[in-house]
Amino acid sequence: MRYMKAKDIRRMWLDFFASKGHHIEAGSSLIPKNDPTLLWINSGVAALKKYFDGSEVPPSRRIVNAQKSIRTNDIENVGRTSRHHTFFEMLGNFSIGDYFRKEVIPWAVELLTDKKWFGIEKEKLYITYHPHDLETKKCWMNAGISEDHLIANEDNYWEIGEGPCGPDTEIFFDRGEKFDPQRLGLKLLIEDLENDRYIEIWNIVFSQFCAVPGICRDDYQELPCKNIDTGAGLERLACIMQGTNSNFETDLFYPLIKEVEKKSGKKYLDNPLPFRVIADHIRAITFALADGESFSNEGRGYVLRRLLRRAVRYGKVLGIEKPFLFELVSIVANIMQDYYPYLLDKQEYVAKIVRAEEEKFIKTLNNGEALLIKLIKENRSISGAEVFKLYDTFGFPKELTLEICEEQGVSVDLKEFDDLMQKQKQRARDARSDLQSMNKQAIDLINCTLPSTFNYGGSQIVSTVIACFKDGQKVDSLDDEGEIMLEVTNFYAESGGQVSDTGTIENDQMLAKVVEVIKAPNRQHLHYLKVMYGEIKVGDQVTLKVDEYRRALIERNHSSVHLLQQALTEVLGDHIVQHGSSVNDEYSHFDFNHYEKMSAEQIAEVERKVNQYIASAIKEETLVLPIEEAKKIGAKALFDDKYGETVRVVTFGEVSKEFCGGTHVSNTADIGVFVIEYEESIAAGIRRIQSRTSFGAYELLKKRENILNVSRDLLTAGSIGEVPNRIKCLQREKELLAKENDVLEQKIAGAISNNLKQSFVEKDDLQVLVQFLKEQKRESLLKIIDNLKANKDNYLIALIGEENGGYPLVVAASRKANDQGFLAGKIVKKMANILGGSGGGRPELASGAGKDISKLKEAKDVLLK
Repeated sequence: MRYMKAKDIRRMWLDFFASKGHHIEAGSSLIPKNDPTLLWINSGVAALKKYFDGSEVPPSRRIVNAQKSIRTNDIENVGRTSRHHTFFEMLGNFSIGDYFRKEVIPWAVELLTDKKWFGIEKEKLYITYHPHDLETKKCWMNAGISEDHLIANEDNYWEIGEGPCGPDTEIFFDRGEKFDPQRLGLKLLIEDLENDRYIEIWNIVFSQFCAVPGICRDDYQELPCKNIDTGAGLERLACIMQGTNSNFETDLFYPLIKEVEKKSGKKYLDNPLPFRVIADHIRAITFALADGESFSNEGRGYVLRRLLRRAVRYGKVLGIEKPFLFELVSIVANIMQDYYPYLLDKQEYVAKIVRAEEEKFIKTLNNGEALLIKLIKENRSISGAEVFKLYDTFGFPKELTLEICEEQGVSVDLKEFDDLMQKQKQRARDARSDLQSMNKQAIDLINCTLPSTFNYGGSQIVSTVIACFKDGQKVDSLDDEGEIMLEVTNFYAESGGQVSDTGTIENDQMLAKVVEVIKAPNRQHLHYLKVMYGEIKVGDQVTLKVDEYRRALIERNHSSVHLLQQALTEVLGDHIVQHGSSVNDEYSHFDFNHYEKMSAEQIAEVERKVNQYIASAIKEETLVLPIEEAKKIGAKALFDDKYGETVRVVTFGEVSKEFCGGTHVSNTADIGVFVIEYEESIAAGIRRIQSRTSFGAYELLKKRENILNVSRDLLTAGSIGEVPNRIKCLQREKELLAKENDVLEQKIAGAISNNLKQSFVEKDDLQVLVQFLKEQKRESLLKIIDNLKANKDNYLIALIGEENGGYPLVVAASRKANDQGFLAGKIVKKMANILGGSGGGRPELASGAGKDISKLKEAKDVLLK
C-alpha cells in the first residue's frame, strides 16, 4: 500500500471513475439551494438530490464527485473520537438507472487493491452485507474477496421512510492487532462493536426497492429504475493511506494542530482533545463562511457561532487568551487549495469575520465562564434560569454550558431553560415577526422623519448613516444584526411586487450584508443588515454596493412583465387588466383577469410576441408626469393602487406605458429571451403566468431539452423530431394490447366462472356462493360475477380477491334476494369490517376491501350461516 496525500487520494478517486465513463460533478456549496429539508449539504448524494428525484435531468447517468459536507447533530463528540468531524469530504460514485452491483463491486475491488490505484492488500479488507443479499456476497467473491472476509449483518439495509431503499454493503480496513488491545478480532465486526481496528472506508447502497410503511421488506416491490449511491470519507482514507493513528494526524488536520502547538506552547499528545476540536471546527467555519454563510443567532449561523465559541473555549483550555482562530484560516486555505482554490481568494474576508466574532465572544467569555464555575462550585445542579442568563447576557451557548457541566459532573435543568427560550422567541416574534410588521408598530421608526432619498442610478455610491435601529428601537451603533437608514441609498426597497436589492455596505473598519430593504413608515428605505465584522455607527461614511448581477436579473424579469401585459392584450383582448405581479431574480408572476384557461396556441403566441418586442431592441424611457397627463398618454395603472398627484411612468416605445416605481432594463434587448413556464388559475376569473428570462430562461429551456433527450433515448428514436411519432406508435400498441388483454381477462373470467358454477349452495331458495380467489383484482371479480349470475333468478354472490397487499371484495344480490332482506351494500360492509377494511354500495351490487385475510372464515360465515 502506497503513502498518499489527501489531495492525491481525491484526484485518484475522480480519475478512476472518470475512466469508467463517469461525469465529474463539481462539488456544491455547503448551503443547500431550494431545499428547506436540509440545514447543510451533509453527504455526497444530498448535492445530487435534484437528479435522483427527477427535478433535473443529470448530465450523465454515471456521476462521480468529491463533496464537502457538514454534520452537526453531535458537536460535543468531536475531538473525543478518532474519526468524528463536523466538516468532512465525501467521495462518491453514483448510478442513476445505469449500472448496478455487478459493475460497482468489481470496480470497488479494482480501485482499492490494484497497484495502479490505491494498492491496498485484499487481505486487509473485510466486507459486510445484508444476509438476504446473497447476490452481493457472490459478486464480492467473484471479484476476489475471500468468503471468510465477508460478514452478514442485518443492519446492512438503507431505508428512511417511504420511497427508494435497499441493501447496502460496507467495506472495512483492518488496521491490525495494534488497535485491538483485547484481541477480539472479527468479533468486533460480527457484533458491530465500537473499535479502532476495523475502519469503515466505503459504503455502497443498492437502491432497488420501494419501501411502503406497514409492508414487510420481503414484499417490497422492485424499482423499475435501480440506482447506486456510495460514500467514502476522504479523511478516513487519508488515515489509512498515511498510516496515522487517527484522522487528526493526517495532512488534512496536522498542520493546524502544529500551529496551535506553537501558539499555546502545549503538546498535542499531552491532551489531544482541545487540538482536535480547534482543527475540526476551524475547517467547518472557514468553508461555511467562504460559501456565504455568516454568524447569527439562528439556523446555520447559530451552528457556526457554537463551533467558534467551542473552539475559543478550548483555546483558553490551552492557555490561549487572545483571538487566534482567524490566523488558522490561511492554513485551512493552503491545505485545501488544490481542489478548493477559491478559499485563497476568500481567506482575508473570512479571517476578518472570524476575528470580529472571536473578539466579540472573548469580551464576555471570561465573565461568563467565571460565573459558571462559581455556580458549579456552589451547587451540584444548575437551574435553567442560570443557564439562560449565561446564554442571554454572556453569549454562552447552552451546549457549551452543558459540556462544561458534564465535565464537572453537575446536572442542568434543561426544561426550565427551554421554557425561557420559547418565551424569549415568542417575545421576539411578537415584536418583529418580520420587518413589515415591525415597521407598523415600532415607535422610534414611526417618529423618525429624517430625510432619505433613493438614487435609481449607480450600483455603487458613498453615503452617510443617519439612523440605526435594533428591532425597531433606535440605537447608536450595530455590531450584529439590525436596521439602518442612509442619507442617500441605491438599494431598491421592496414595493410594487418587486423584491428588494441585496448587497453590501462597508468601509475600512466594517463590512455588512444587506439582506432586505423595506420602506419605513415615513417612506425612507430601511436596510436590514448582518454585520460581518466591525461596527456601523450613526455618522459613518460608507460605500453601498448593490449586487449588480442579481439586480440585472430582477430588471429583466420586471421589464418582461410589462411586455407580457401588452402581448396578452393583443392575443386575448382589451379586457385584460393586471391584478398583481411578483418579480424576483429567478422568475416573475403576472396575474390578470380572463374567463378561461389559455390554450397552448395562445400561450405560444404570447411568448412569441414578447420575444419579438425583445428582439426589436426598444429603448426604455422613464417619465415623471402629473397623473392626469400620464393617463392621457395611455399609461396603465394597477387596478386597485392609489397614486399621488405625480407619477413615474416607464415606457418601451409605443409597446408599453405603465405607472411603475421599479427598476428596469435600458433596452428590451437586454432581456435576452423570455419563456412562459406555466399558466394557471389562482382564483375565480383570475389567471397567473409564471415566466423566466435571460439565464433563467436558458436553464428552463435546457431542462426541457434534457427531458426530450432522455425521452428520445428511452424511445430509441434517432432524433428529438421522431419522439412524437414514436409516442403515437406506443399509444396504438397500448390500445391493441389493452384490447387483447381485455379479451384474455374475459376468457380467464369465463374459465373461473365455469369452475365455480358447481360451488353454489342452496339457502332458503337462494343460490349462494362465497369464494376467495387469489391474485384476482376488483375488475376481474366484477367480470366473474357477471358470468356467474347469468341465467340465475335468485342469487347472492360474494367474491374476495387479492391485489397490492389488500383484498378487494365484491357482492352481488338479485332483486329476489333483496326482497328477502339480503342487501349487497350492507353485506359487503359487514364482511369488509370483519377483514379490517370498509365498503358499501347499492342493494344489487357493492364493493369494498379488507386488510386481514386471517378472518376469511368469519367473513364467509356472514353469508353461509
